[in-house]
Amino acid sequence: MNNFKKLMAAVAAADIDALMLESQVNRQYASGFDASDGVAIITADKAWFFTDSRYIEAAQNTISDAEVLMVSRDWPYSRRINDVIDSEKIKKLGFEENRTTYSAFTKWNEKLNAELVPAESIITDLRAVKTPEELEFLIQSQRTAEKSFNEILPVISTDITEKELATELLYRFQKNGAEDKSFDSIIVSGPHSSMPHGVPCDEKIVNGFLTIDFGVRKNGWCSDTTRTLCVGKPTDEMRKVYDIVLEAQLAGIAAAHAGVTGSEIDGAARAVIEKAGYGEEFGHGFGHGVGLEIHEAPYASPSCDDPIPAGAVISAEPGIYLPGRFGVRIEDVIYITENGCVDITELPKELIIL
Repeated sequence: MNNFKKLMAAVAAADIDALMLESQVNRQYASGFDASDGVAIITADKAWFFTDSRYIEAAQNTISDAEVLMVSRDWPYSRRINDVIDSEKIKKLGFEENRTTYSAFTKWNEKLNAELVPAESIITDLRAVKTPEELEFLIQSQRTAEKSFNEILPVISTDITEKELATELLYRFQKNGAEDKSFDSIIVSGPHSSMPHGVPCDEKIVNGFLTIDFGVRKNGWCSDTTRTLCVGKPTDEMRKVYDIVLEAQLAGIAAAHAGVTGSEIDGAARAVIEKAGYGEEFGHGFGHGVGLEIHEAPYASPSCDDPIPAGAVISAEPGIYLPGRFGVRIEDVIYITENGCVDITELPKELIIL
């Protein structure tokens, strides 16, 4: 699967003559080929993919709808790209302004025979809308992660450390067919659960809330889920906070549909938490896009006033964090439609007590 034809159409509609993609994730989106090194060039009617000797054979066997050429000492990237620039009479070359380093920009600016024009939004906007095939990949990734999560539940006890549980979860990911984790799992128990991005430590799991934020990468696509469990009996306050977070998540999900802004989705969830008196304890946004990257456009946060497009896939993850005491986060992934959204996460959201 590649997206060269989509990108060609987008270039044709933009005020550039061609688009240059350097970043690994955007090259993968364009070509369907994942390699640590390469450059793609796309005009309105043709595409090229350049890579070195380590990947050239695999690239030529994998990539369609583009001319695949090798770079070398005699034919470095700059010469390959200039060959295209000159033959196609390219004057304005779009580049990824948010991903290109200053040193790389300086190098390209000196060596390429075209004006570099910021154009990353072209591919960002395309990636924000998932095709049915891409959605199916995301669902497969979710199912692999969920299966792994269910398998570690019997392992959880106060006899193992947070880090040991994280290692067990990673093993289950690999065993169940994931290529890798989509991010380092967040597994924090007791007072540690008040840290939204806490790191698993060598201390044993303690009674109280246990937050597990996890995801896998499968077929190149990411999953992202959080469940807060309770080891031992929860207090009345813990149950109250858990129920508030769940109510907030459901409110945000109910508000999500194509055309609504990210801040409006966030606001629907935030209003529930603020009304309950915990507004200051919800410091992050409601959600972020999930796809080839674990965090990508579009975003559902207080500062996001852009409308969410139909076909977007975003996380739904409000939380309340009481420093030094406990925290709760519940996270699903939702697919935005014209009339609402579809929750592609199948794990139950009732508080699990172990």
